[in-house]
Amino acid sequence: MRQIRDPAPSRLEYRMKRLMLRPSMRPFRRYGIPVIALAVLAGLWAGDEVRRENAVAFIAELPNKIGERPEIIVRMMTVEGASPELAAKIRESLSIDFPVSPFDLRLAELKEKVQALDAVASVSLQVRSKGVLVVDVDEREPVAVWRSDDGLVLIDTTGYRVAALPSRVSRPDLPLVAGVGADAAILEALQLYDVARPIRDRLRGFIRVGERRWDVVLDRGQTIKLPETQAVTAFKRVIELDVAQDLLERDVSVVDFRNSQRPVLRLGQTAIGTFYDGRATGLNDDG
Repeated sequence: MRQIRDPAPSRLEYRMKRLMLRPSMRPFRRYGIPVIALAVLAGLWAGDEVRRENAVAFIAELPNKIGERPEIIVRMMTVEGASPELAAKIRESLSIDFPVSPFDLRLAELKEKVQALDAVASVSLQVRSKGVLVVDVDEREPVAVWRSDDGLVLIDTTGYRVAALPSRVSRPDLPLVAGVGADAAILEALQLYDVARPIRDRLRGFIRVGERRWDVVLDRGQTIKLPETQAVTAFKRVIELDVAQDLLERDVSVVDFRNSQRPVLRLGQTAIGTFYDGRATGLNDDG
């Protein structure tokens, strides 16, 4: 007599089905099983040494094949945000031979080279469409000429070196500062330069004294000594006196405003000679 098979699942089969129906097993059914299946297939495929070697060679050659495609080859470079002089220095420092594959461009290394230039505050490099390497530069703006031990240099508002200057006459539009620490106090020097507008045609420069205060140097050998604090306010008073009484048009060699409550004037040689001549004449008349 033929035995009829019991349609009910076995105990083990029943437990496995119950396990797989648990909510905690849903991620395993969705992700775990496919991953395991792919791993098994990959292991079987990679078990062949020839296939492995062919795959490694294909992956190694893939960047070259892509980089040689004419639609992505880099053919030129443009420099944005830089003056013609700085753009020329950037091209010289990078010295890229075009055309070149984008995979041969080490953008991080190229950025370091451009960033090392004094006149560059920040820079970004990117390869854009039509094979153009764009160098976007934020150039430092020189605001003064600093006469230091290393010669004449252009500096920005932070006192950072922008570039060397061969001669003062190359940038007559910028104020001249000198002395140790002048670069660190450049913002105050620019304020003094703005106050000096009425006498700017006579201005020769600003000297930092002892890294504490400023001397304002004019033509005809005149010097205005300013205090350590509130130098701008003191300089404004000197300019006001000059506008009202022509102070700086007189034969005065030094206007000492280091003590704004007791300013001192030092006469020039001509005025001193005239003074003594007048005294001598007065004494002779009395005699």
